[in-house]
Amino acid sequence: MNTVGPKFPFDIIGFDLDGTLVDSSQDLCVALNHALAFAGRDPIPLEGIRPFIGRGVRRMLEQALMIDGELDETRFRPAYKELLSFYQSNLAVHTRLYPGCIAMLDDLAARGCQIAVVTNKFENLGRSLLEQLGLLDRFATVIGGDTMGPGKAKPAPEPILEMINRCGGGKAAFVGDTTIDVGAAQAAEIPCIAVDFGLNDRPADELGATAIISHFDELVPALTRL
Repeated sequence: MNTVGPKFPFDIIGFDLDGTLVDSSQDLCVALNHALAFAGRDPIPLEGIRPFIGRGVRRMLEQALMIDGELDETRFRPAYKELLSFYQSNLAVHTRLYPGCIAMLDDLAARGCQIAVVTNKFENLGRSLLEQLGLLDRFATVIGGDTMGPGKAKPAPEPILEMINRCGGGKAAFVGDTTIDVGAAQAAEIPCIAVDFGLNDRPADELGATAIISHFDELVPALTRL
């Protein structure tokens, strides 16, 4: 891609993972329903699971088990262990990159950007998924929902501030698909680009993002306009 022109306005671009770089909904659905079957519960269709994705697999299972009432801890603990075991072994069976992802990452790298992932997945799961998809080496750092400690996953600002620190400082922007992502970016006082093709927990134009894109081809132009 042509990178001739004025200096690109950002040094660091951070990305959410699930629903932003990759569509992981089917693998998460299979893993969750495996855990629900283990707990003696009925499966939930994919569309019913989508709203649970974004706060990590623990919260996803908690929400699924609370559909019929209060969370039963004695049922939750073994089901959660089973979920983690199954998902770790089946991270990328159906998970795919969204169209234009590789070309967009190449373009940002050619412009000298540091590229990072900030996800609410456990860091080891995020790294493993990126490695299986052949993407891990493209990112300066990967920060998970557990990286900063309890209570400091998105939408708290700490993961994004740590991303900026690990990337050496500079002007940063974040790209995500949910209120969690936009909230974290706003708390860290950086702009957020929302994708409208992800697992959006509400319509993209209601997320409060700085800008919205419908394809990764639109990301660099959107960032350039900020």
